[in-house]
Amino acid sequence: MTPISLLKLYGATAVVFFAIDLVWLGVVAQGFYQRHLGHLLRADILWGPALLFYTLYIAGVLVFAVLPGLDARSLTRTLALGAFLGLVAYATFDLTSMALLRDFPLVVVVVDLVWGMVLTASVAAAAYGIGRWLDIP
Repeated sequence: MTPISLLKLYGATAVVFFAIDLVWLGVVAQGFYQRHLGHLLRADILWGPALLFYTLYIAGVLVFAVLPGLDARSLTRTLALGAFLGLVAYATFDLTSMALLRDFPLVVVVVDLVWGMVLTASVAAAAYGIGRWLDIP
């Protein structure tokens, strides 16, 4: 795999990830998070940390789910690894928050864990298809 093809795959994966996650956060679940976590939410988003998270997370999706799936030529493996990565990553935040923050809602933990699995598996699957289209071994 060339560095250029890897950058193309990263860029395309980022577009897919942002499109799906921004619809979730900005439309589908906006009221949910406001209702359950409104007392913790900032009035203004700090974009630096958010973009750093996305940059790292997308790289993680590629390294831990997509590239192993492409190597095995297995969409099933990509989906499974993506779902597991999503579970682990989202559990890191939500379970730590539940352990440390007073009254952190269990419903938020459950919804976030499911969302993390669905989002990451979906993005990994799309990236797998893009990788096959780019002829990445």
